[in-house]
Amino acid sequence: MKRRTFINFLGRATVGSAAVYAGLPMFGSSCKPAKRPIPISIKNVQPTLEDDLVLAEGLNYDILIKWKDAISETDQFGFNNDFVAYCPFDKSNPDDGILFVNHESPKPLFVSEYDGKSDKTKEQVEKEMYSVGASVIRVKKENGKWAIVNNDPINKRISAKTMIDIAWPEPIMGSTKMMGTLGNCSGGVTPWGNFLTCEENYDNYYGETTYEDGERKLHESHYGWEKYVDNPPEHYGWVVEVNPHTGDCKKLIGLGRMAHECSTVFEAADKRLVVYTGDDSMDECLYKFISDEPGSLDKGKLYVANLEDGKWESMQIEEQKILQDNFKSQTEVLIRTREAARLVGGTLLDRPEDIDIDPLTGDVYMTLTNNIPKGNMHGSIIKILEDNRDKTSLTFKHETFLAGGKENGFSCPDNMAFDANGNFWFTSDISGSVINKGPYIPFGNNGLYLVPVSGPDKGQIIQVASAPKDAEFTGPWFSPDGSTMFLSVQHPGERSKSLDDLTSNWPNKKGEIPQPSVITLQGPLLDAVSKIS
Repeated sequence: MKRRTFINFLGRATVGSAAVYAGLPMFGSSCKPAKRPIPISIKNVQPTLEDDLVLAEGLNYDILIKWKDAISETDQFGFNNDFVAYCPFDKSNPDDGILFVNHESPKPLFVSEYDGKSDKTKEQVEKEMYSVGASVIRVKKENGKWAIVNNDPINKRISAKTMIDIAWPEPIMGSTKMMGTLGNCSGGVTPWGNFLTCEENYDNYYGETTYEDGERKLHESHYGWEKYVDNPPEHYGWVVEVNPHTGDCKKLIGLGRMAHECSTVFEAADKRLVVYTGDDSMDECLYKFISDEPGSLDKGKLYVANLEDGKWESMQIEEQKILQDNFKSQTEVLIRTREAARLVGGTLLDRPEDIDIDPLTGDVYMTLTNNIPKGNMHGSIIKILEDNRDKTSLTFKHETFLAGGKENGFSCPDNMAFDANGNFWFTSDISGSVINKGPYIPFGNNGLYLVPVSGPDKGQIIQVASAPKDAEFTGPWFSPDGSTMFLSVQHPGERSKSLDDLTSNWPNKKGEIPQPSVITLQGPLLDAVSKIS
């Protein structure tokens, strides 16, 4: 879709913000959508291959926290920060609150100094286990700048060694507790202030199991943790709910087991919770969970999207004969969610990643990053229109409204965010191995993009930031007044083959190991676009 038609396609022309605000999810601002006109024109950042964080005029950034920074006397900030969410302690003081950050994966060369030339040691595995999971941190804004409150009692780490309960009436592989969380990609926030962290590429750590002729078969992992720690793969691939005040965690078995990219929460009119989640792999599905009761995600029903028929297909064994014929229990259905989804008619998609909800219309947006084996090099963003705008509806329509490619100036869309004025922001995720190669040459490094809903650039797709070498931006999240965007800079230098051959040094000096970091974006541009008046 061309830029000039994009804003019309959003379908906002006849929808007022007040009519749809009730029941909106935690979308990064606690304020009511304002739809304030944008008075300025924004200068586009040109594609670049610089090993630097390049910003549009009117934006500036500060590094809030980076890998290895101390958050308490005993804990350090983890590696490869991804999802970021900020929630103030008190709405009356929006500049003091909890920052929750996911840590997706280790780079063994940096984290444990494993160079791949010999067997990995148990000590190296334990360093990698500590580097993933999540960080819970208190942050405050003073004199216009955000900073970590060091050694605050709220500060803590959740890692691959943290013992976690399960929210399910039956054991999983004989256990009601699981060791750690890992592969933590995007996430979500509940209406009661708990955070959700999603276990994405879980098979990289303890491998995966498949079932052939009724026999369980174990496959080796990428990182090889199973050689030192005896944890079954079935303990991973879940959404984990974290209480930031106590550190208590539980794995939400009812949401299914897959490579969860995100868990976007919506509170329906009857106070039940609807959670949208995508399975970030090629030829996998989009899911929706509807809770049985308000205020809890422990129990409910899981559905998979059938885009051809416009239906949410039930994943409940008692409602599907084909599931009864292939699985022994609902527990088995949820452990083997991917197999079950195919049986009931789930549509296979091109890497379903982030999901967000438009604060002006209530429509559901999902990024499909790409599917290179099928010739989809640049990905797209689709819109799910639930019937009667009811998130608990089991029927819907969908539209592909924006495709990546040279004409639109972006490729491989990933994380999204709407600011409180309704402007649309998204990041790109071009793999480091193909940046500046073949069809990806026009785009340079990964970027952050903005589509304004008003002003002289209304409907234009504008690149406002370019990431350092090998890096991508992830987890955009706005402060309550819209004047700050919290943003992750993930895996700079990920293609480095040795400590003497680094592909990036950001944010450090030449020759120094790069450090994934969370930054704060501010400046006149953000004030003009997203700040609440």
